[in-house]
Amino acid sequence: MEKITFGTSGWRGILADDFTLANVRKVLLAIAGHVAAAGEGKQGIVVGYDTRFMGERFAGEAARIFAASGIRAYLCNRDVPTPVISFTVLEKKAAGAVNFTASHNPYDYNGIKFSPSWGGPALPETTRDIEMRANNAADDGVQVSTPASCDEALICEIDPRDPYLRDLEKKIDFDAVSRSGLLAVNPLYGTARGYLDEILRRHGIGVRVVNDFRDPYFGGFPPEPSERNILEFIKLVKNDPDIRLGIATDGDADRFGIVDRDGSYVEPNYIIALLLDYLVRVRKIEGGVARSVATTHLIDAVAARHGIEVFETPVGFKYIGELISQDRIAIGGEESAGLSIRGHVPEKDGILACLLVAEMIGREGLSLRQLLERLYGQVGRYVTKRENIRLSPEIAQKFDGRMGELPAEFAGLKVKEVVRIDGTKCILGDGSWLLFRKSGTEPVVRLYGEAATDGTLAAVMTAGREFILAE
Repeated sequence: MEKITFGTSGWRGILADDFTLANVRKVLLAIAGHVAAAGEGKQGIVVGYDTRFMGERFAGEAARIFAASGIRAYLCNRDVPTPVISFTVLEKKAAGAVNFTASHNPYDYNGIKFSPSWGGPALPETTRDIEMRANNAADDGVQVSTPASCDEALICEIDPRDPYLRDLEKKIDFDAVSRSGLLAVNPLYGTARGYLDEILRRHGIGVRVVNDFRDPYFGGFPPEPSERNILEFIKLVKNDPDIRLGIATDGDADRFGIVDRDGSYVEPNYIIALLLDYLVRVRKIEGGVARSVATTHLIDAVAARHGIEVFETPVGFKYIGELISQDRIAIGGEESAGLSIRGHVPEKDGILACLLVAEMIGREGLSLRQLLERLYGQVGRYVTKRENIRLSPEIAQKFDGRMGELPAEFAGLKVKEVVRIDGTKCILGDGSWLLFRKSGTEPVVRLYGEAATDGTLAAVMTAGREFILAE
């Protein structure tokens, strides 16, 4: 087998190719060894899964392997949102959680995400130890099978929904949400079914729900609530004058997608900036703000207006989650639609994000477009874009060297500063920026850009693309 490698959010692979029961068992045994070595075995491990193929089978296998290792397994009784698993780790003071999910990846993927006792995504030092244990077992030819026997008393089936929903009720103003009007809800056949719609119904808020049944194929699209994947949902919101907001979550409910009342899709970058302004100005939440290196500087402008600190992190919510767990930030977010707030779980929570947006428009009495234009009037306009650029073998081989020989300018704008927190980010003379970030798994460069106008952004992105692809 190929080496087990944990990416920004766990180990992922294609079902029946590298993500097999045999390989899964090796990773589970490695996690059990990691937890035991930390002396946390008696605290137990939460085991969850999303709506993908064989989720229950993998979760059951995990529970038996942990029980055979003398570790209590809190086995979720149905597919569960990732933020709910994080909440349950903290609620039960568990040693951590194993979550079988590939989040927004296509249907033929699955994955294992490990969260340690602090509830957020595992940091690199943790995943390196798990990788080492799993790969050593593979190198030694260890064959791991289902345990012939285990202490069944160590497997405890749980339903984590109501404790999580009760906690959300302390963090959301549902009276304000009710003023937002009829909400369209799209869980994308994923784990938010019976969570996002249920908590709205409990508070008497009108909902129109679509795609609220389990479909491991996710309707034929990747379960990511990006604009291209939810066109039918956008059409629903646009064509129904009673709907005031469309809210969607991805397959494991840790990401969000927002559609304004006129049917326009609002990019996560702008949602994070709007919520930062709302939480600080209206909710009076204290603390800084964290964003990944790939996320809009509109956040920085809002932070400057309110006099709060900005933390720039590598890509991966684990770094933002760590700051939340340390109670240092009011809100943290990533352009890939991850968000959480102070006092909540140190993990992306698409359910929370959707409810906060509904609360914001209910309290402010304006559409998202109106709120964004108002914010632009206060701090300036920012437009962003991301492209995936596939590299030829020749250009891929030259890429790292090219990043060490950056030009003095892009599109006539001087490179003022270079940031190498994660990838190579060029801050230009007028405040525009480009980020070159190479994929670790395929010959692709992710090119991010931001500027004050569409024209400047187009010119900067073209210059960045030409620089990458130059022979």
